[in-house]
Amino acid sequence: MKKQQYILLGGGIAVLIALFFFGRTVPVNKPASETMPAADHHTVNVDTLLSQAKQKLTPNQLSLVASLENGVTRGDVKNQQITAYQQLAHFWGDSVHHHPLGLYYFAEASKLENSEKSLTFAARLLLNELMAEGDPAMQNWMGTQAKTLFERSLEINPANDSARVGLGACYMFGNISDNPMQGILAVKQIVDKNPDFIYGQIILGLGDIKSGQNDKAIERFQIVAAKQPDNLEAVFHLAELYEQKGDKTNAAKWYKTAAEQVKVPQIKKEIEERIKALQ
Repeated sequence: MKKQQYILLGGGIAVLIALFFFGRTVPVNKPASETMPAADHHTVNVDTLLSQAKQKLTPNQLSLVASLENGVTRGDVKNQQITAYQQLAHFWGDSVHHHPLGLYYFAEASKLENSEKSLTFAARLLLNELMAEGDPAMQNWMGTQAKTLFERSLEINPANDSARVGLGACYMFGNISDNPMQGILAVKQIVDKNPDFIYGQIILGLGDIKSGQNDKAIERFQIVAAKQPDNLEAVFHLAELYEQKGDKTNAAKWYKTAAEQVKVPQIKKEIEERIKALQ
């Protein structure tokens, strides 16, 4: 796996922990007027993102970006473009921590590689970032990007259930449609066929949370935790869902499970303090 893939993928755990301690893993339900598609808000495009981001760069950084953007001139153009896109992904995602642009260039490289693996992987990275994004317009932009990648992956392998679940999640969470049920039904069809499909259960659980069906979400995440006891995403969601429900006993139980799995002392201490508060 390439270096930038490790960098971008590693952000998933960081986002989960950040949400847990500095935000909520369970979103607050909003009126329908606040969850309309991003078309009702400002529109995001990559040129605008680049223009805004470049204003914060140093002269040396601007020069590096310009050389990468304009470096493809002759020879094996496709491979040069892939390399340039990967370098841009590394620069934006790791050096200056602008993850949306890092993911954009990683996605562009995957489109040129045009393999099922690279397209699905890039789409999943965008979807993970989308889940932590609060701005509807940015959700729409990332959801649209991920949707395109999942669709291309499915053109190569229509039997890829993971890509189909990811595509459904784009409709559920990407603010790209006023009918999220379109995505829910697609995912549910796959999970009904294979209840042990963990990724599908997680996406449906998140969808249940979004729609305020927390008891159903608990059922989903319990299935995940039973199959994968070390799945921290499911464990954290169960802990917080039970806490919101007022079930302190089960909330403490799942926080204890999380504390046993987390290795970072500071994070473990935060979890233990939350457990004490529940007792």
